[in-house]
Amino acid sequence: MKTKPTLEKITPSFGSSLLVKQHVQFLKKNKAFWHFHPEIEIVYVNKGKGKRHIGNHIGYFNNSQLVLIGSNLPHMGFVDRLTTNGSETLIQFKPDFLGADFFSIPEMQAINQLFERAKKGIRFNIEIKKRIGAKIENLAGLEGAERIIAFLNILKELAETDDYTILNANGFAFETQPQDNKKIDVIFKHINENFTRSIPLEEVADLVSMTVPAFCRFFKKTTSKTFTKLVNEYRVVHATKLLSESNMSIADIAFECGFNNFSHFNKLFKEFTGKSASKYRSEMLNLIQ
Repeated sequence: MKTKPTLEKITPSFGSSLLVKQHVQFLKKNKAFWHFHPEIEIVYVNKGKGKRHIGNHIGYFNNSQLVLIGSNLPHMGFVDRLTTNGSETLIQFKPDFLGADFFSIPEMQAINQLFERAKKGIRFNIEIKKRIGAKIENLAGLEGAERIIAFLNILKELAETDDYTILNANGFAFETQPQDNKKIDVIFKHINENFTRSIPLEEVADLVSMTVPAFCRFFKKTTSKTFTKLVNEYRVVHATKLLSESNMSIADIAFECGFNNFSHFNKLFKEFTGKSASKYRSEMLNLIQ
């Protein structure tokens, strides 16, 4: 089962900087897919159950959930769970949707820090979820300045609470500068499509018209990681998905994810997730049951 993260292009409706979608039905119609996008995403499910897969975090919820997913953090599309007598509200927005410097001013420091934390994925816990859920649902009925003001109040409350859990505390995050997005999009798309094989540095440097040394400097500066490290983390994240959703052997999963050395896969998997692949799989099975 190959499910590569794809870059999703998101367009708000005309005259709006925020995309706000609300579903009030069973959400099994569309196939969920593994993707990332530069937009930050808030998902609030009220009275529903399902699975969340964000970066290398996999968890299950029953009743409700409120999560914040940062820019370019791969996740499953949230359409593979059920809402019963409830609803799901999805908000997507660019980090600079109010202008390049708006969240850099001193008064917005807490919200700017919230966006930084979101790059690893945040699950908000019960108290803040109860307090903020209805406000998120109400956004769908607001327009213009009213919607922006109400949304800023939501961000303020999310920024000020300590009632949350970081989902990828030691894990997966794509860190990019906005001006580098075009090149990074090209590189990430190439990783998406080719991570199951070896990707020579010359090949990817050529894609963005750079020499190998210039590409290595650019990539490290932009993502805070070497190209090899990021590709290997990406492969491990894909492995966490296959371990939880397929019956393939761990050795087959390692090769399916682009590792041609099984012991190297085991070493990197443990470094990245803090546990062996077999322990990870057994924990996932226990969680599902």
